[in-house]
Amino acid sequence: MATREGSLEAPKRNPIDWKQIDFYNEASLQDEMERVFDICHGCRRCVNLCTAFPRLFDLIDDGATGELDGVDKNKFWEVVDRCFLCDMCFMTKCPYVPPHEWNIDFPHLMLRAKAVKFKTKGVSFRDKLLSSTDAMGKIATIPVVVQSVNTLNKTPAIRKLLDNQLGIHADRKLPEYATKKFRPNAQTNNTFTIKNGERTPGKVAIYATCYVNYNEPGIGHDLLKILAHNEIPTTLVEKEACCGMPKLELGDLETVEKLKKENIPPLLKLAQDGFAILSAVPSCTLMYKQELPLLFPDDEAVKTIAAAMFDPFEYLLLRNQDQLLKTDFKTALGKVAYHIPCHQRVQNIGKKTRDVLQLIPDTEINVVERCSGHDGTWGVKSEFFADSMKIGRPVFRQMAASKPDYISSDCAIAARHIEQGMGAENTAQKLHPLTLLRMAYEGQSNCNQETGLQSKSDNEDTE
Repeated sequence: MATREGSLEAPKRNPIDWKQIDFYNEASLQDEMERVFDICHGCRRCVNLCTAFPRLFDLIDDGATGELDGVDKNKFWEVVDRCFLCDMCFMTKCPYVPPHEWNIDFPHLMLRAKAVKFKTKGVSFRDKLLSSTDAMGKIATIPVVVQSVNTLNKTPAIRKLLDNQLGIHADRKLPEYATKKFRPNAQTNNTFTIKNGERTPGKVAIYATCYVNYNEPGIGHDLLKILAHNEIPTTLVEKEACCGMPKLELGDLETVEKLKKENIPPLLKLAQDGFAILSAVPSCTLMYKQELPLLFPDDEAVKTIAAAMFDPFEYLLLRNQDQLLKTDFKTALGKVAYHIPCHQRVQNIGKKTRDVLQLIPDTEINVVERCSGHDGTWGVKSEFFADSMKIGRPVFRQMAASKPDYISSDCAIAARHIEQGMGAENTAQKLHPLTLLRMAYEGQSNCNQETGLQSKSDNEDTE
């Protein structure tokens, strides 16, 4: 039995040697999957996290020997396809992560497997389409086209067709596309005096993200209003493409590198000029904080940007610790059921969103710290929709338990998934945490940024 030397040290992620020839060697990959799967079989602590581990254990238990040697190695791909790289097994369950001598990093092994599969077997048109968030957003938000797309996405006959032909589940509620994108309508303010804190730069650049730009621009407008209320000079990243997370989850690492090359120059200039760079989508923030540094460990520009990248509530709470955050809140929020998304938990910043919202008087935050089961595109796919709802059931139940006034998550996609899972009996309004904070500052209900009309739940912009 191997010793557990080093297991009391802090876990660490090792760089991903994806440019080494052996990385794409399928026989070598199969050997490593067999090694790791056998250790997982003997442990089974991760059985309740997702459907990847239950599938692995079922394959073993139903095999000829009851051990891993009784499983057809071709069935290993069924485990790979069920992993959506949430990283929770590494973060919360596995006792054998580096620096343990067994060196188990299940998510990175699955990433390698996805990369091998992408290179050797290819992927479907659907998967390429769903992971091309920037391209889809540009097309779908063309005037006139956007109304048609939103209507079609709500038409049962069309959704059934998409289910049958593309594999996008008919029952999955999809985000609408905005009629007014964020970037062309964002009102930044550079007239405020820069006040640097011990922990925080005094000026901010916003990395808009595909989702905020094309789907829920109100989130970005709320962030800008919060920063303006706190008299923090702001600007937008001059030019941006998709962060690359959807392509990473697909195993398309070459496109990740291509997108990295597009995004690095403007981000590096901002980081070198002393800006804090904020992204309102946890997956995008994580991409720059962790994934790109692990994929490109020798790239100094990537390291510089990672050090300048902040989750919005991480920045705001540090600003409060610098005694530079205004707490002149005008509106209490009542009961808020708040979900911490996996890709925010992986950043190891703690419960910063909760801590900021708790500064608001007469506001009760019920925190749910568990994977919702959606992932970026995984829960949209026909073959995984039922699994995504099953994984999310404990979250749906916990979010409803306090009978909240609002349900909220830093991941807008997870929030929509949770709202759908809570069902028609749910009476709480779904709002992003940044929207809640803006409401508390302004002393008014949730209003549309462009028209002042009441927004139902998504903080959407209308014409």
